[in-house]
Amino acid sequence: MNSNLESLYKIAQKPSRTIIGLMSGTSLDGLDVALCEISGAGEYTEIKLIQFETVDYSENIKLDIKSIFAKDTIEFRKLVLLNEWIGTLHAEMILKCLDKWKITADKVDLIASHGQTVFHAPKILHQQEKFPNGTLQIGDGDHIAVKTGIMTISDFRQKHVAAGGEGAPLAVYGDYFLFSKKGENRIMLNMGGISNFTYLPASNNPEEVFVTDTGTGNTLIDAFTKLNFPEKSYDKDAEIAKTGTVNAALLESLKSDSFFNKPYPKTTGPELFNMEYVKKAQALSSTQNIPVPDLLATLTRFSAETIATAIKETIKSTIYNIEDFIIYLSGGGAHNPLLIQWLKELLTCNFAKTDDLGISGDAKEAILFAILANETVSGGKSDFGKRKGIPSVSMGKISFPN
Repeated sequence: MNSNLESLYKIAQKPSRTIIGLMSGTSLDGLDVALCEISGAGEYTEIKLIQFETVDYSENIKLDIKSIFAKDTIEFRKLVLLNEWIGTLHAEMILKCLDKWKITADKVDLIASHGQTVFHAPKILHQQEKFPNGTLQIGDGDHIAVKTGIMTISDFRQKHVAAGGEGAPLAVYGDYFLFSKKGENRIMLNMGGISNFTYLPASNNPEEVFVTDTGTGNTLIDAFTKLNFPEKSYDKDAEIAKTGTVNAALLESLKSDSFFNKPYPKTTGPELFNMEYVKKAQALSSTQNIPVPDLLATLTRFSAETIATAIKETIKSTIYNIEDFIIYLSGGGAHNPLLIQWLKELLTCNFAKTDDLGISGDAKEAILFAILANETVSGGKSDFGKRKGIPSVSMGKISFPN
């Protein structure tokens, strides 16, 4: 037997595995690094977060990624070079975290790398009949494995697409394994650059679990904050938006895109929800000259209303009322008090944070990829039925360090 396969077999047989989960989202803020201890698999998964850190991207790193990010036309050579370079960069960030935590690489069984999404192209967006759903994450797993000396599992989204999904949201698997509770209807709402939620039914039946993107989360708010206030990376505590007034004409124009009429489940990204999307909506509503605080207030309300609408429409198909649900918040949007205030006004149910369930909302996505890696080597037995959007497959490609 190849020694790498022997090592993989031993890892799979261990009572618990030490796995580093990595996540870098569409906000391009940096790399989330979650060191986890995981035992069991599937519905019997148990996890302990040992360490967590977000390693910020420098402005130069952000500029390099933005040069190819969510663009129809790019310099192809730059994409090729960034694929290798980001893998090495993420490996260096991992090693620095391990050094800071005083943990040697040989104590880590696996790295679970999401990679850096550079283009998400579900069929509902690209609308080209002969092509299937598509998505691309860069940051080569072989480079991470060789640089760190740790077996790496990466490129999770491709199996999801190959099995009929859109490559997102993948949070549904970890959400069900970690948070599903018999007797309680839960919605796990993650508000990153794009917002998505997982519906976990009180029946605890995986065939009733549902997941979808809702539209934008923070991406538009962040983009226009940075444009108008270069010293700010986001509207902290909604300080600017809270001084503005929602512009009704612009809000209706923002909500008029055909994406919102397409059936659930569905996914999207900055390929649709970008600065041009807002400028087009402003032109259609003759609101190009509204004050910046009004613009940010309207964009925040846009996120709140589209999230609330998606949740309400999903709940309509169940036997429950909105009051029967608890919404657990995570992601950067969970720190936006104006967004949360409006969600609470629009959705008459109980709200909490994933932190209340023992999982940091900021670390949640990195943790969920660690869980997917654990499933790759020790799980893969959970059946989510035949419904669109949640194929029952093991995901991830395995890269050996030598």
